[in-house]
Amino acid sequence: MRVLRVYVRIYLAPSALDGAIAFYEAVTGEVCALRFTHPDAGLEVTAVSAVLLIAGPPERLAQVRATQATFLVDNLDAARDTVVAAGGMILEEPRHVPTGRNMRVRHPDDTICEYVEHTAGTPG
Repeated sequence: MRVLRVYVRIYLAPSALDGAIAFYEAVTGEVCALRFTHPDAGLEVTAVSAVLLIAGPPERLAQVRATQATFLVDNLDAARDTVVAAGGMILEEPRHVPTGRNMRVRHPDDTICEYVEHTAGTPG
């Protein structure tokens, strides 16, 4: 398993999303590479450089706010095995999401993280 990128997660209101994208594009010099709606979660997700902007109403953000980072990996099944072998705990088993598959884990230091494997063709 290889970690391809680690995203810092920023939570915001939908009305602030376009302004935040413009800001992070300006400060990173990169353009928004990923933007999608996650209908099951009721959230819109965008990525600019290593910043993951997650927008939604407060009640929807409350369900994901404890997740502090997203690890983009090349193989989610291998990541699951690696996390468990290193002492992590699986909070949500791998499942399908709009960009591929993800899972949520608790690291031994109590940090909650998402691990995601994108399907072919998904920018990341």
